[in-house]
Amino acid sequence: MRVAVTGSNGLVGRRLVARLVSAGHTVLGLSRGERRVEGAFEYAAIDLADTDTLTARMQAFAPDVILNPGGMTDVDGCERDPKAAWAANVTGVATLALAARALDAHLVHVSTDYVFDGDDGPYAPDAKPNPRGTYAVTKAAGELAVKALLPPAQWTIARTAVVSGWPSTGKNNFGFWLVSTLAKGQPVPLFEDQWVSTSHATNVAAMLAELAERRLSGLWHTCGAEVTSRVEFGRRLCERFGFDGALIAPSRMADVKLLSPRPKKSGLRVDQTVAELSAKPWTVAQTLDALWNERQETP
Repeated sequence: MRVAVTGSNGLVGRRLVARLVSAGHTVLGLSRGERRVEGAFEYAAIDLADTDTLTARMQAFAPDVILNPGGMTDVDGCERDPKAAWAANVTGVATLALAARALDAHLVHVSTDYVFDGDDGPYAPDAKPNPRGTYAVTKAAGELAVKALLPPAQWTIARTAVVSGWPSTGKNNFGFWLVSTLAKGQPVPLFEDQWVSTSHATNVAAMLAELAERRLSGLWHTCGAEVTSRVEFGRRLCERFGFDGALIAPSRMADVKLLSPRPKKSGLRVDQTVAELSAKPWTVAQTLDALWNERQETP
């Protein structure tokens, strides 16, 4: 199978490419800047907002499946630059959808728990989105673009949340930031009233790869199996790594001035994923074990 993967330099993208290559697929990795991942796959430096180049690359490679974990994920950065957020998270997605339609390819688009307002989570895949903030709005619009431009059997929307992994890929992720900060003995402020589905990039990549290989259409939640508060996750991480739990400093969202709104209860339900995928969502304990092992293996 020929598979194009956006964001191939990123946290999920690099793991996804490695998994697909090891499974014998022909892979084209697409990402901004120079190639930062070794492996037997073709690479092209490209910005998702460069629609002409993106279309040309898709036509030349002619993938059977397009996997799109790429995009602008900096929540506050999207608020500061909504034009760039729209270009990456909506226009780029629409370009990929149109390319998939022209090539009769399947599109697996990666979205986020932020498409929900967080008032009454955890959310099932068919729950109605109600995004708040530029990042959330652009990700929700990207989902709509996929649905509008492709027939139902030809698209998959896979939502994930709070993805961690070691090492960092240039952008801080929740788990990497926690471990790095706590290892220095520095206090970590965490929300005690924000509940999320913490995930690990390796597990997310496994679920996305299976969706792509089986071309399972529709809405899916590809994230961790448990919904926890940020504080609870931080305390469990301290226990696993042997850090001082007193360094976790609970705070409340209302007490912090945030540039972009964050959903309070944005957990995602994974019943369907557990029932139908071989790659099962990981528990918090499995995610922490993976972070621990990755840290030990990194020079």
